[in-house]
Amino acid sequence: MKKFISWNVNGLRACMNKGFAEIFKEFDADILCVQETKLQEGQIDFNPEGYYGYWNYAEKKGYSGTAVFTKEKPLSVSNGIDIQKHDTEGRVITLEYDKFYFVCVYTPNSQDGLKRLDYRMEWEDDFRAYLVSLNSTKPVVVCGDMNVAHNDIDLKNPKTNHHNPGFTDEERGKFSLLLESGFTDTFRWFYPDLEGAYSWWSYRFHAREKGIGWRIDYFLTGSQLNEKLVSASIHSNVFGSDHCPVEVVIDI
Repeated sequence: MKKFISWNVNGLRACMNKGFAEIFKEFDADILCVQETKLQEGQIDFNPEGYYGYWNYAEKKGYSGTAVFTKEKPLSVSNGIDIQKHDTEGRVITLEYDKFYFVCVYTPNSQDGLKRLDYRMEWEDDFRAYLVSLNSTKPVVVCGDMNVAHNDIDLKNPKTNHHNPGFTDEERGKFSLLLESGFTDTFRWFYPDLEGAYSWWSYRFHAREKGIGWRIDYFLTGSQLNEKLVSASIHSNVFGSDHCPVEVVIDI
C-alpha cells in the first residue's frame, strides 16, 4: 500500500513560512511531490529525514520548478521528457521503481489571452506520447498541477470561464485524449458525480471562502492499476498555497 501526495505550493520558500515542513511530516506519505517551487539550487535547505529528494529547476529564476521526496530510493530518476524546447522550465521529474513509474508534472499555463495555447498544445501531445511510452513498459502514476478543469463539474463557474485558460475546448480535449490513451482520473474513479471538489482557488474575491474553485490538480494512473486503487482525496482543509494537496492510495 502506497500513499502519494501532490501539491502545487506556489513558491516553496513562502510555503515553508506557512507550515510546509509540519504538513509534510503529518502526511507521512511514501512519495510527496510539489510543483511551482520557484527555486534555484541552493536557495532552500529542506532535507526531510527518511526521504530521498529530487529537484528540477527552471532556467528562469523564480519560476516553475518541481521536486519529489520519496521514502524508497528509485531505480532511476530523470528530469524533463528529453525534448529540449520543453525541458528548460523544470516541469517534469520521473522516478522509476520496480513495479511502476512515478511522474510529477507542472503543466504549462496557457496564460492570459491564451498567448501560450499553441505551445500548450505541442506540450500536451509530446507529454502524452512520453507517458504512453512509459506506460507500455510498466504502469505509470502521474500527478501534479495539470492546469485544466476537465469537465463542467470540475469548476464552480463553467459558463463564464469557457474560453479562459484552463477551460478551453482545446485543453479539455487534450485531457480527454490522455485519458483515452490508457489513463484513469483517480478522483473521478471514486467520485464520478461529486460537485464542489476543488484544488485551486483564486486569491481574489475571497474565492476559497466562497467555494469558488477549480479542480486542476490530479493523480492519473495507467488503467492497468484500476483494481489496485484504494482511495483518492482532496485536502481542501490544508492551507499554505492557492492550491491544496491531492492524494491517492494504491495497493502497489
